[in-house]
Amino acid sequence: MSQPWFQKKPRISTAPVPEAQADAASSRMEGLWHKCDACDEIVLREEFEKNSNVCPACGHHMPWPARQRLEALFDEGTFEEFDTELEPVDALGFVDSKKYKDRLKSTRKALSENDAFISGVGEIDGRKVSVGCFLFEFMGGSMGSVVGEKVTRVFERALGLEIPAIVFSSSGGARMQEGIFSLMQMAKTCAAINRFREIRQPYISVLLHPTTGGVAASFSWLGDVMLAEPRALIGFAGPRVIEQTIRQKLPEGFQRSEFLLEHGMIDAIVQRKDLRAKIVQVLGLLAH
Repeated sequence: MSQPWFQKKPRISTAPVPEAQADAASSRMEGLWHKCDACDEIVLREEFEKNSNVCPACGHHMPWPARQRLEALFDEGTFEEFDTELEPVDALGFVDSKKYKDRLKSTRKALSENDAFISGVGEIDGRKVSVGCFLFEFMGGSMGSVVGEKVTRVFERALGLEIPAIVFSSSGGARMQEGIFSLMQMAKTCAAINRFREIRQPYISVLLHPTTGGVAASFSWLGDVMLAEPRALIGFAGPRVIEQTIRQKLPEGFQRSEFLLEHGMIDAIVQRKDLRAKIVQVLGLLAH
């Protein structure tokens, strides 16, 4: 008797994967890959991080943690952080959708940072500099009284040591929860830069995405040399606010670093991988 050409095989029963286990596996896989915000290319996260959070496919510059940026900038083991004891307070008892003091507490806990700015001194190619860098992930890099004080101390420290100053800006502007105390920092930081000018050392301002509001309207625009990363949004008010105010359509790429370079507002656009070398070059030309 011949065998039938088709034979149904018995089903193999499998135990269902627990939901928690499935979620954990999915989370692990997501952690291995990164999707570019610009070109939607999916690349290994390890490759993405090795490339300083720049997409290897299209060159789009995505946010880069401030501490990693400083680690890549300075000679190994030379950076010393200052002003870590400074913490913002809720002087106005401000409440919006959440109490300001509670917002500060939860953000500190999540990021293990006291505020939106890191300041210190280190060496770049053997040359000592005073530096500050914004943490945009801390309340949008907003400038309150503590951030303003830290920025001021970057220039006061540079003045006292007679060394160059560098500030990496990435901010949504003045911190509304501190009201007039935050707006006062604009004049305070500009006055510190004016005193710093006495020693005739360079101030390099590096504009990251985004640099807006009161930060853009004060110390960020006062650099002796103005550098920016590609496609960074830089300006006081956002494009949508300006369009609604003047009731006109803005030019393509308005307020992006390429537009500002074309109109003489900044000195150079520098790829992230080339930034340390460019800063070394500028310091070699202008510092003494």
